[in-house]
Amino acid sequence: MAVKRHDGRKWDEPRPIVAKAGVIPQADGSGFFKIGDSTAYAAVYGPQEFHPRKLHDPKRGVIRCHYNMQPFSGPGSRGRPGPNRRAKEISMVMENALSPVVQLEDYPNTVVDVHVEFTETDAGSRCAGICAAAIALADAGITMKDMVASLAVGHLDGEIVVDLDGVEEHHKGEVADIPLAVIPSTGEITLLQMDGVTDPKLVLNAIKTGRDIVAKVAEVQRQALLDRYPADSPQWKALAKKYTEAKQ
Repeated sequence: MAVKRHDGRKWDEPRPIVAKAGVIPQADGSGFFKIGDSTAYAAVYGPQEFHPRKLHDPKRGVIRCHYNMQPFSGPGSRGRPGPNRRAKEISMVMENALSPVVQLEDYPNTVVDVHVEFTETDAGSRCAGICAAAIALADAGITMKDMVASLAVGHLDGEIVVDLDGVEEHHKGEVADIPLAVIPSTGEITLLQMDGVTDPKLVLNAIKTGRDIVAKVAEVQRQALLDRYPADSPQWKALAKKYTEAKQ
């Protein structure tokens, strides 16, 4: 495949990825996910008592996500402290993307809080946040059916591309950005959005391409958790067994 992107990547090549688990000692679980120049830190607290008590559900718990971009994280004017409309929308998107794999029935009447902070951003922040949050949930020992892996796909002037960066998102020609989140073991899509205008056939082809690449992202997430523990520890053996079963 020809190299035609501005940064030298192939059309189906994501930016470099770095993932780690256990990066915030004070949290019950934490994760780090960096893709290109977008860097997400996730911290999980809980399960813990849910307030107000009138919202308790005796059959299942609640997952609550908090998305925040630091004012210095990207170009543009300095934003006001606290959640804005975009942060609230992405927080809800993250909750919906992660909920299908978290076995909330194991945590009735409680809440699991997931805080995601960005220290730098260059496109794909919601996808990076979901990846970091999934690592943090697993690191916290929250019961999960599998990981959730996320990556943006789309097209530039009719070419299907993987993991658009900031330059590509602001391309003056025809461009579409499609954030995608997938449960690797089942192929189930838990997030599908689109910004831009495109041909429906291109969308379907982009999703197919994205699913294949997202499976590789999941491997990076799983390896980050395995690297968290010594290879002969009970935690490492339990994780290795779980991920082997998820592949089958």
